[in-house]
Amino acid sequence: MFVVNVEGAIRRNGKWLLILRSEKEEHAGGTLSLVGGKCELEGFSSDILERTLKREIFEEVGCEVTGLTYVNSSSFVTDSGINVIDIVFLCQHQSNEPYPKSSDEVDEVIWQSTSEILANPKAPEYLKHNIQQAESRLKQIKGL
Repeated sequence: MFVVNVEGAIRRNGKWLLILRSEKEEHAGGTLSLVGGKCELEGFSSDILERTLKREIFEEVGCEVTGLTYVNSSSFVTDSGINVIDIVFLCQHQSNEPYPKSSDEVDEVIWQSTSEILANPKAPEYLKHNIQQAESRLKQIKGL
Protein backbone atom coordinates (compact mmCIF):
# COMPACT_ATOMS: atom_id res chain seq x y z
CA MET A 1 0.00 0.00 0.00
CA PHE A 2 1.08 3.55 -0.72
CA VAL A 3 0.36 6.94 0.75
CA VAL A 4 -0.43 9.34 -2.11
CA ASN A 5 1.20 12.77 -1.82
CA VAL A 6 0.69 15.75 -4.15
CA GLU A 7 2.93 18.81 -4.54
CA GLY A 8 2.48 22.13 -6.33
CA ALA A 9 5.19 23.78 -8.40
CA ILE A 10 4.01 27.40 -8.20
CA ARG A 11 5.97 29.97 -10.21
CA ARG A 12 5.55 33.73 -10.11
CA ASN A 13 7.82 36.44 -11.52
CA GLY A 14 10.46 33.88 -12.53
CA LYS A 15 10.68 32.29 -9.07
CA TRP A 16 9.32 29.08 -7.53
CA LEU A 17 7.45 28.98 -4.24
CA LEU A 18 9.27 26.75 -1.75
CA ILE A 19 8.70 26.07 1.90
CA LEU A 20 11.10 25.25 4.67
CA ARG A 21 9.35 22.30 6.26
CA SER A 22 8.83 22.55 9.98
CA GLU A 23 11.21 20.63 12.22
CA LYS A 24 8.03 19.14 13.73
CA GLU A 25 7.32 17.23 10.50
CA GLU A 26 7.89 13.48 10.74
CA HIS A 27 9.26 13.22 7.18
CA ALA A 28 11.95 15.58 5.89
CA GLY A 29 11.56 18.13 8.69
CA GLY A 30 13.78 21.18 8.24
CA THR A 31 14.23 20.68 4.47
CA LEU A 32 13.20 22.73 1.46
CA SER A 33 10.16 21.46 -0.40
CA LEU A 34 7.33 22.29 -2.75
CA VAL A 35 3.98 22.84 -1.03
CA GLY A 36 1.63 19.87 -0.77
CA GLY A 37 0.42 16.96 1.27
CA LYS A 38 -1.28 13.60 1.52
CA CYS A 39 -4.59 12.53 0.02
CA GLU A 40 -7.19 11.58 2.61
CA LEU A 41 -9.58 8.64 2.34
CA GLU A 42 -12.75 9.81 0.62
CA GLY A 43 -14.43 6.65 -0.63
CA PHE A 44 -15.73 7.31 -4.12
CA SER A 45 -14.68 10.75 -5.39
CA SER A 46 -13.36 12.53 -8.45
CA ASP A 47 -10.45 14.93 -8.93
CA ILE A 48 -9.01 13.90 -5.56
CA LEU A 49 -5.44 14.81 -6.52
CA GLU A 50 -6.35 18.31 -7.67
CA ARG A 51 -8.70 19.02 -4.76
CA THR A 52 -6.15 17.71 -2.26
CA LEU A 53 -3.41 19.89 -3.71
CA LYS A 54 -5.54 23.05 -3.66
CA ARG A 55 -6.60 22.31 -0.06
CA GLU A 56 -3.05 21.58 1.12
CA ILE A 57 -1.63 24.72 -0.50
CA PHE A 58 -4.31 26.86 1.13
CA GLU A 59 -3.90 25.15 4.53
CA GLU A 60 -0.09 25.43 4.53
CA VAL A 61 0.60 28.80 2.90
CA GLY A 62 -2.80 30.51 2.54
CA CYS A 63 -2.86 31.04 -1.22
CA GLU A 64 -5.10 29.77 -3.97
CA VAL A 65 -3.97 28.20 -7.25
CA THR A 66 -5.54 27.30 -10.60
CA GLY A 67 -4.50 25.62 -13.84
CA LEU A 68 -3.06 22.42 -12.41
CA THR A 69 -0.98 20.58 -15.00
CA TYR A 70 0.69 17.23 -14.39
CA VAL A 71 4.51 17.37 -14.22
CA ASN A 72 5.77 14.01 -12.95
CA SER A 73 5.37 11.23 -10.43
CA SER A 74 7.81 9.25 -8.32
CA SER A 75 7.89 6.94 -5.35
CA PHE A 76 9.98 6.85 -2.20
CA VAL A 77 10.09 5.29 1.24
CA THR A 78 10.09 7.52 4.33
CA ASP A 79 12.57 7.07 7.17
CA SER A 80 9.82 5.26 9.07
CA GLY A 81 9.27 2.79 6.20
CA ILE A 82 6.10 4.25 4.64
CA ASN A 83 5.84 3.84 0.85
CA VAL A 84 4.78 7.06 -0.87
CA ILE A 85 3.71 7.93 -4.40
CA ASP A 86 4.45 11.61 -5.04
CA ILE A 87 2.74 13.54 -7.86
CA VAL A 88 3.85 17.04 -8.86
CA PHE A 89 1.58 19.54 -10.61
CA LEU A 90 2.49 22.88 -12.16
CA CYS A 91 0.15 25.51 -10.66
CA GLN A 92 -0.71 29.11 -11.41
CA HIS A 93 -0.85 31.44 -8.42
CA GLN A 94 -4.37 32.87 -8.29
CA SER A 95 -4.75 34.88 -5.08
CA ASN A 96 -3.43 35.70 -1.61
CA GLU A 97 0.22 36.22 -0.72
CA PRO A 98 1.80 32.97 0.55
CA TYR A 99 2.92 32.93 4.19
CA PRO A 100 3.70 30.20 6.77
CA LYS A 101 0.03 29.68 7.69
CA SER A 102 0.49 26.25 9.29
CA SER A 103 3.36 26.57 11.78
CA ASP A 104 3.22 22.81 12.43
CA GLU A 105 4.11 22.20 8.79
CA VAL A 106 5.85 25.33 7.47
CA ASP A 107 8.65 27.37 9.06
CA GLU A 108 9.26 29.72 6.14
CA VAL A 109 8.08 30.62 2.64
CA ILE A 110 10.88 31.16 0.13
CA TRP A 111 10.86 32.29 -3.51
CA GLN A 112 13.84 31.11 -5.60
CA SER A 113 14.66 30.93 -9.29
CA THR A 114 15.46 27.61 -10.94
CA SER A 115 19.19 28.43 -10.96
CA GLU A 116 19.12 29.39 -7.26
CA ILE A 117 17.42 26.10 -6.35
CA LEU A 118 19.81 24.02 -8.44
CA ALA A 119 22.80 25.77 -6.82
CA ASN A 120 21.38 25.55 -3.29
CA PRO A 121 23.26 22.93 -1.26
CA LYS A 122 20.29 22.69 1.14
CA ALA A 123 17.88 21.73 -1.66
CA PRO A 124 17.34 17.95 -1.77
CA GLU A 125 18.07 16.23 -5.09
CA TYR A 126 14.42 15.23 -5.54
CA LEU A 127 13.40 18.89 -5.24
CA LYS A 128 15.96 19.89 -7.86
CA HIS A 129 14.67 17.14 -10.15
CA ASN A 130 11.04 18.23 -9.67
CA ILE A 131 11.93 21.87 -10.40
CA GLN A 132 13.78 20.88 -13.59
CA GLN A 133 10.78 18.81 -14.68
CA ALA A 134 8.38 21.67 -13.87
CA GLU A 135 10.57 24.11 -15.79
CA SER A 136 10.50 21.80 -18.82
CA ARG A 137 6.74 21.39 -18.60
CA LEU A 138 6.28 25.15 -18.33
CA LYS A 139 8.33 25.64 -21.52
CA GLN A 140 6.21 23.02 -23.31
CA ILE A 141 3.04 24.84 -22.29
CA LYS A 142 4.39 28.20 -23.45
CA GLY A 143 5.67 26.66 -26.70
CA LEU A 144 9.30 27.58 -26.06
